[in-house]
Amino acid sequence: MPKRKPAHGHVIHHPSKKAPKNHCFACGKDNSAGMKLKFYFDEESRTAVCKFKLGLRYTGPPGHLHGGIIATILDEAMGKVNKLRNVVALTKNMNVEYLKPVPLGKQLTVTGREQQVEGRIHINVAEITNEAGEVLSRSTGTFVAIDIEKMFAKFVKT
Repeated sequence: MPKRKPAHGHVIHHPSKKAPKNHCFACGKDNSAGMKLKFYFDEESRTAVCKFKLGLRYTGPPGHLHGGIIATILDEAMGKVNKLRNVVALTKNMNVEYLKPVPLGKQLTVTGREQQVEGRIHINVAEITNEAGEVLSRSTGTFVAIDIEKMFAKFVKT
């Protein structure tokens, strides 16, 4: 059987090997169009936290972040929480509440935390706050833990 490549044309390297670059749109340092979000983990509070400030590239309404960008940031924060448990999980679904406009060019914080775990199902929450601590947007997401080697076996280059 010939080796397959993902639809976007890049080879996914074997999970046990370090990938040469990180092109994740949300956190990848090697994606020139990406947000380059840098998370840190607080083991005590079991949270994933990122302080960030985004510019015009991510505009939705004038002076504010696009709703899809907000959803991406929240999804990334909830996904990072799984790393605290050393779990690889994919987003099954998520719900976003847009409470207040999220401004461009201002210091913001996104915090993700675990809410519930039942078997392979992980329910996480996240919120974006401004410097005053006001919640501007929040989300709840359901993630399904996967066996990465089985899931991506047909795409893996060993």
